[in-house]
Amino acid sequence: MGSPEEKKRRKKKVISVCQPKGKRKERRVKVVKKVVRVTCPPPEVNVSTPTVVGPKGQQGPQGIQGKQGIEGPPGPTGPAGGPAGPQGPQGQPGPAGARGPQGEAGPAGPMGPQGTPGEQGLIGPQGLQGEPGPAGAQGLQGEAGPAGPVGAQGIPGAQGLIGPQGPQGEPGPAGAIGPQGFPGPTGAAGPAGVAGPAGATGAAGPAGVAGPAGATGAVGPAGVAGPTGATGAAGPAGVAGPAGATGAAGPAGVAGPTGATGAAGPAGAVGPVGPTGATGAAGGVLGFADFFALMPPDNAATVAPGTDVSFPQNGPTSGTTISRTGPSSFNLAAIGTYQVLFQVSINEAGQLILTLNGADLAPTVVGRATGTSQIVGVALVQTTVINSILTVRNPAGNATALTITPLAGGTRPVSAHLVITQLA
Repeated sequence: MGSPEEKKRRKKKVISVCQPKGKRKERRVKVVKKVVRVTCPPPEVNVSTPTVVGPKGQQGPQGIQGKQGIEGPPGPTGPAGGPAGPQGPQGQPGPAGARGPQGEAGPAGPMGPQGTPGEQGLIGPQGLQGEPGPAGAQGLQGEAGPAGPVGAQGIPGAQGLIGPQGPQGEPGPAGAIGPQGFPGPTGAAGPAGVAGPAGATGAAGPAGVAGPAGATGAVGPAGVAGPTGATGAAGPAGVAGPAGATGAAGPAGVAGPTGATGAAGPAGAVGPVGPTGATGAAGGVLGFADFFALMPPDNAATVAPGTDVSFPQNGPTSGTTISRTGPSSFNLAAIGTYQVLFQVSINEAGQLILTLNGADLAPTVVGRATGTSQIVGVALVQTTVINSILTVRNPAGNATALTITPLAGGTRPVSAHLVITQLA
């Protein structure tokens, strides 16, 4: 109802209203916001344009709207009268009738003249990003242009930063152990041992010669006690005489004043020196021994699982603490800690282990999976009893007997070594 077409329809119109009984009048009806539906016989409606319009009277005050009356039947059309009289005052608008059906749209009116362009409106907000279009087809490869001339030598750039440390490479295979070196020079003497216990206290020196005793004067009668005089200076101490016989105890006298403390006597003679304590153990290496084999002729037979490798020949040794008890067993005489190093060339994939008093030392197992190279092991072994027996063994339970490689890598007999060093 708010469109321009509706507003046009609400403008003033002149219509004829059928009067049931009376003279037909022409009225000018002003439709403000309501559409009034008037029921009239369609054939008898005569709409005419007034020729004279009288002046519009003043609008009376708005009265109270009455109730909707019952619509009466249409009366017969009266005879045509004379010219239309002046328009009466605006009547009170009746109640809004029921809305009629929508009329057909009239023909479009002629287009009005072009209006004055309005001011430029504000730019609207940025629209949403559209979906990217499909990628275009790859163009043909253009022909390569001719090579340009070589440019002048550029100024060298600044030294780049050192790159990060690369990952640790795989460790290479262990190299062969070289021949036994000559014994090194004797090490420096270890620190002095703990001092022994103090010697016994020496005998007391002889007593000095006593001086001669002075003669004792006769005791005079006691005089009347005079006033106490000032304390005189202490005289020098006399030489102590020999002790006299003990006399009878006399009556207790009045306590005299305390005498001055005598000078300290001379120090006695120094006693004899006590015996020297036992020497402490020296630091560093306490003992060493090297046992080896040469193939050929040693270890001609394979070493079966559960049996020991032979090192039948003796290298340098420091004494008797480390010694052999057979070609494949070795005695550790003292309780202590020993570093044990062994290397053996074998043909098959296999393992070797140290044993102590016949028991496997599990942390000492070494081995290899493929190839023909040495098996090398090093470990610290602690003994808890004297005369412990050490061996190098093909572990029991392994499936393969080990062949000790003869002439490995050349024409000379190759060695296998067992080096034992006592550290503590």
